Amino acid sequence: MTAPGDSTRDDAAAYALDVPRVRRAFDRAATTYDAAAVLHAEVRDSLLKRLDLMTVTPRVVVDAGAGTGRGSRALIRRYPKALVIAVDSSHRMLQVAGPQPFRLRRFARVCADAVRLPFPDSSVELILSNLMLHWCDPDSVFAEFRRVLAPNGLLTFTTFGPDTLRELRSAWSGVDSHSHVNQFIDMHDLGDALVRGGFAAPVLDVERYTLTYLDLRRVASDLKATGARNATKGRAKGLTGRRQFAAVQSAYESFRQDGRLPATYEVVFGHAWMPAARARRTGADAASVSLEEIKQQLHARRRP
Repeated sequence: MTAPGDSTRDDAAAYALDVPRVRRAFDRAATTYDAAAVLHAEVRDSLLKRLDLMTVTPRVVVDAGAGTGRGSRALIRRYPKALVIAVDSSHRMLQVAGPQPFRLRRFARVCADAVRLPFPDSSVELILSNLMLHWCDPDSVFAEFRRVLAPNGLLTFTTFGPDTLRELRSAWSGVDSHSHVNQFIDMHDLGDALVRGGFAAPVLDVERYTLTYLDLRRVASDLKATGARNATKGRAKGLTGRRQFAAVQSAYESFRQDGRLPATYEVVFGHAWMPAARARRTGADAASVSLEEIKQQLHARRRP
């Protein structure tokens, strides 16, 4: 589960995640994700629509945190001449993404972490990432995105902001002192991270969404079905007891409106560009990477 936190990031430990646990959670959620990811689909559609305002004609597109590949299919339809690569750290998610409509050109699938992309420098013109960044260290991810993006390449993304699931965090706060939810980074801090990463003209804004439920168990069920389990390193080791859950349920009831419980999500939309000129390189790194070379490298890799 995930929830808001202090945007100053003074306590780095509060943001620390158990990365193997994150990967296992998404592996387990692979077959339930699409049915439960209503918010994720709506945010993805909004992110894709924003590409209408961007002037970009990519040869290579990376869908970072592609999950079951819904965004990758949409990118193929939008850029029919481009090589679209679905990247995700969850092998099971990419397996589910495998079956593709017969009439739709296939996209490549690569199982990899966003901080270690198996692509050459300056080889990608567009990176799209929907609701993945909050599972990573943004500085590390932005540095890797900058490495693989070509001059004038575009990064466009969404991630959760600090107001996400504020009701759930509030309900847990009176039960115990353990970390039950992840921390989210403020929009302004993300903008600073983009600048530190060497991106140009960053633009960020926030939209808020509210899902409503009959009871807390259905909130928890949706989070579990989309892989959004508590992955904080400071979490309690063990199952939530009946008394604890009853206490959280009781506290959550204070938010009930019109017979339903709200779950608030703050979604940060952002995009930024690679500068037109990169730092001068020497030797083999100075050469541009051809589309055919990228295809050959992908073919050589073992796909899920």
